[in-house]
Amino acid sequence: MTVPRLAIATRNAHKVDEIWAILAPHLPGVERHDVASAIDLDAPSPVEDGVTFEANALIKARALAAASGMPAIADDSGIAVDVLGGAPGVFSARWAGSHGDDAANLALLLDQVGDVPDEHRGAQFVCAAALATPDGGDVVVLGRMPGRLVRAPRGEGGFGYDPIFVAEGEEVTNAELSPERKNEISHRGAAFRALGPHVAAVLGLR
Repeated sequence: MTVPRLAIATRNAHKVDEIWAILAPHLPGVERHDVASAIDLDAPSPVEDGVTFEANALIKARALAAASGMPAIADDSGIAVDVLGGAPGVFSARWAGSHGDDAANLALLLDQVGDVPDEHRGAQFVCAAALATPDGGDVVVLGRMPGRLVRAPRGEGGFGYDPIFVAEGEEVTNAELSPERKNEISHRGAAFRALGPHVAAVLGLR
């Protein structure tokens, strides 16, 4: 039985696959089976009571590193809408009240900006990616993806607010992009590519 070398603090299978696809090129010799999610490890979920993406990412990474005894990575991400003063922000996953209800969150946000003209529908996805080790070391980096909100969901891919967000320079929503293209330009892609060398160093790969 393979013993994991790295833990990912998420219970979202889509996110595990996305993070691994981004990190893999930075981790030579590390295979997908060397990585375990919070579900694989049956780890408890910490209270995410930070008021910034960075704080919540560190809370999750530190908690999983302590629980698993191995290096752990986590992210906290969301969408920040210009006309809402940066909201939903850290409340993106529970904007409609129930954590992780993507359809309700998306519908509420669309309703809130329903009367906003197209030229003022600017938004950005933000991601804080954190690495924590059992000995108390940690690092956190930020990635951003600017763009705009469309008026109705489009596409079957992605998750969360992807169906209503068109990234700067693109003509289709994140949910219509290929996974590879999305990882190239996404906030999560930028954050975890920046974190990759730190993870490699912790795992003794450089």
